[in-house]
Amino acid sequence: MAGNSRRQGAIRKSKKGASTGSGGQSKRALRGKGPTPPAEARKGHPAARRAAAAGRREQGRGAARGGEAAELLVGRNPVAEALRARVPATALYVAIGIDSDERVTEAVRLAGNRGISLLEVSRAELDRKTGGLLHQGLALQVPPFAYRELRDVLAAAAESTTAPLLVALDGVTDPRNLGAVIRSAVAFGAHGVILPERRAAGVTATAWRTSAGTAARIPVAQVTNLVRALKECQQAGLYVIGLDADGPTTLDDLQMGTDPVVVVVGSEGRGLSRLVGATCDLTVSIPMADAAESLNASVAAAVTLAEIARRRRT
Repeated sequence: MAGNSRRQGAIRKSKKGASTGSGGQSKRALRGKGPTPPAEARKGHPAARRAAAAGRREQGRGAARGGEAAELLVGRNPVAEALRARVPATALYVAIGIDSDERVTEAVRLAGNRGISLLEVSRAELDRKTGGLLHQGLALQVPPFAYRELRDVLAAAAESTTAPLLVALDGVTDPRNLGAVIRSAVAFGAHGVILPERRAAGVTATAWRTSAGTAARIPVAQVTNLVRALKECQQAGLYVIGLDADGPTTLDDLQMGTDPVVVVVGSEGRGLSRLVGATCDLTVSIPMADAAESLNASVAAAVTLAEIARRRRT
């Protein structure tokens, strides 16, 4: 019988002679495979590649906003400096077969003393982890910074024995400037720092290192809208003072330094944004020689905070 054939399909006879059947394969091939998936779901389709790239970009933005991803600080000098400044770290990666010098020895010793995990990896693996950056055989993994809520920063400042003093940054994108501002804020008695989420530097490993570890000693709030945050500070009883090269009041004449204040520092290039400048209760300029056009944002912040601290002491 046809069904007893040892080959796939049945043997059937026709005028053209014997032939092998498909064994039902042709009938199954005629069955539908369901609706065509959208272009974004088809592997290799240009639309799918675009959707995947958009997803990666959004994931990166989410990590930057929420601080979900750890960061690697690379290079022998930066890693050694960060460990000296007691920047929080979770792991020290050391390339196998690294040519050791005093910086490597110090980094390994400091990490060991603080209980930081020491991980030996191949140079190829370290290249992959650092994205091809010049790491010199060392990389320090820094955890995401823990930002505070603005209301908590205001509450802590209100409980202080001195008038609240906060520093807000508007459009400062260099993490080294941010780290220097944080260091000055701690040095001159500020109670907190306010940062916008977008178009501004966050507390990265570089900012940690520049702050010389002082970022652990002052609460830093990251807000979605700086203008709204400044208005919230005003509602809490703080004056908002913006630093502006064209400000009508000079720092020498600042009378509200002993009052509860927020000092707003703009970027070196464009200064304060229009809306932030309009929100300030007062804009202040720093007296300078004619040969100098402007000051670095972190220097301007340090000069202003030092003057406020002097007024509060006297």
